[in-house]
Amino acid sequence: MTAVSGTGAWPGTDPLEAQVVVLGDLTDVPSEVSGLPFVVHLPQRGPAATLTGRALASLVDLPAELGPHGWKLADRGGGDLAHARALLREDLDALAVAAHGYVGPLVVPVLGPLSLAADLYLARGDRAVGDAGAVRELAQSLAAGVAEHLQAVRRAVPGAVPRVLVHEPLLAQVVAGVLPSFSGYARLRAVRGPVAAEHLAQVVRAARAAGADHVAVHGGTAWTTIPVVRAAGADGLALHVDALTTQGVERVAAAVEAGTTFWAQLPRATSSQCAGPDVVGQAETLARPWREVGLPVRGLDDVVLLAGDADRDADRAGDGGPDDARASLAGIVRAARVLVERALA
Repeated sequence: MTAVSGTGAWPGTDPLEAQVVVLGDLTDVPSEVSGLPFVVHLPQRGPAATLTGRALASLVDLPAELGPHGWKLADRGGGDLAHARALLREDLDALAVAAHGYVGPLVVPVLGPLSLAADLYLARGDRAVGDAGAVRELAQSLAAGVAEHLQAVRRAVPGAVPRVLVHEPLLAQVVAGVLPSFSGYARLRAVRGPVAAEHLAQVVRAARAAGADHVAVHGGTAWTTIPVVRAAGADGLALHVDALTTQGVERVAAAVEAGTTFWAQLPRATSSQCAGPDVVGQAETLARPWREVGLPVRGLDDVVLLAGDADRDADRAGDGGPDDARASLAGIVRAARVLVERALA
């Protein structure tokens, strides 16, 4: 059964309202579609509420603070980190209220270790991803933090069956060694694929040990992340479908044939005044390349569809408001019904 979910980011500043909407909309779906409610984060509340801020709030024994250019590691935690932790607790409290009595799957988005290291600066230096020792410590601390976060989610919603979605939007740049240094005049040294896969695998293993029954990794827009995601042992692979080249679709097909679940992030449906949103065209952004590489059409029934973000940034919710976000979710449900029809035809 084709499933539908979201990436986690949601517009607005009221976590309870947002979580109630997501739970309600994704549990009230047509019978031929499976709704996967997700834990929201509200990045419009500021840096402490982004995926990076939430990841830092979850780290074990690695304090951070906000600097002039963003988050950086620190000798001790201060007000910035305390604020991030307070927002995370507030979100968990909202989740407990919104999901009271809920039993079923719950997608828990987290930031992956490589993208965290690429977005974080050393206490006195460049991006943490340029320091092999710092990346190793971050991966270990994040794995422990993700496990604790999942335990907190399960306390908040005892009936939840967590499915973790690890966002790695900067993974391709980290492995390719194209991230600029702070000065902008050099490139940071690449993290080799096998090393990146092992760091990512720590988080995957920790999530499973903490009760996740499925762990998917979102590689952003680049199909070049697929080998790392597969080597890390993830159950699922997520990518922006409209960014895939023919070679990328072939790599996705190989992963699917090997048993990896594909989490397809679809673009928003185009719309016209006369016909409204083109959900058939939206569904075809996945169905067409799926057929072209020879994957069985019935396999579309096993795909998870993700509502698309307007700006493709996992730490942002796009430029629209809550109504736009709800419309995006509703559209992805309709696109799922189209794919179900294709699969059963």
